[in-house]
Amino acid sequence: MRWLTETQVADLVDINDAMAALRVGFVEEADGIARTVDKALGTWEGGAMHALGSMMPNEHFAGFKTWAHTAAGATAIYALFDMRNGRLLSVLEAATLGQIRTSAVSGLGADLLAPPEADEMAIIGTGAQALTQVAAVTTVRPIRRLRVFSRRAEPRAAFVQRAREAFGIEVIDSPTIEAAVDGVPLVTLITRSSEPFLTAGMLAPGALVIAAGAILPAQAECHRDVLRGSGLVVVDSLGNAQRGSRELRDHFGEGADGWSGVRPLGAILRDGVTRPAGSAFTFFKPMGSGLSDLAVATMAHERAKDRGVGLIIDQPSRVMPKWRAATAAPMEI
Repeated sequence: MRWLTETQVADLVDINDAMAALRVGFVEEADGIARTVDKALGTWEGGAMHALGSMMPNEHFAGFKTWAHTAAGATAIYALFDMRNGRLLSVLEAATLGQIRTSAVSGLGADLLAPPEADEMAIIGTGAQALTQVAAVTTVRPIRRLRVFSRRAEPRAAFVQRAREAFGIEVIDSPTIEAAVDGVPLVTLITRSSEPFLTAGMLAPGALVIAAGAILPAQAECHRDVLRGSGLVVVDSLGNAQRGSRELRDHFGEGADGWSGVRPLGAILRDGVTRPAGSAFTFFKPMGSGLSDLAVATMAHERAKDRGVGLIIDQPSRVMPKWRAATAAPMEI
């Protein structure tokens, strides 16, 4: 068994690599070969615990990512198994893995759904995921200008500086959401907002909205008119969207019957679906999928094995449980 640290995962798989792996995994899912396990979610005041699982039988890999998120921090690990014998192959520290796959899914969505000529984007939210969300888009579109908005001016200004250094492009510190998205063909949202803030009237005709934040039922980023104006709505995981996306549940209903027009990303890849001509917007909601975690974890494991990277730990083995027998009370004479 191999233990891989956050640094090792980042060295083994970059966002470009992850996008290539995701293409294979999502198409296998669309073909009914790869499968995901419904997301498990438990919440408490101030935190939540999650589990995402999936399997790729053609490659003989299965795995789970589990994590707890609190106001004081979060820790995630990924356990990768061999489907043929149940052996634990690798345990990966998974915060970086999650950031790689989250960004790569958005980049894949941009590649498939953004206007081909898009060379400007807006990012709403400047938290830990924001920089790599932009990075993923720059791998598939020649972005020359980035507009940035988040509610607090000081963190926003710091992000603007980091983005200028990271990408070497024009980066604009936008004072409002309206200023950030005005006329922009590609808008990425990466917030934990509890109330929707983006309206259809703010968006340019034909814009792609990647709503990558707000993945819990208590969160929302887009008003209903954005979805009403979208000619194509795509998700990475239909099941997770039906359970966890407040925006989509409010628009399509809580029952599965109303969701027939929502397309999984794997079907878009397999069937060659393109953005419909003349539609006001295209909407992509990456909720997080166990399959995307598995695709990245598998690539990291295989490369680590080939390169001799990681801490080798003995395979777990079962032992007999121990117990302490009750002792008899002393007898009275």
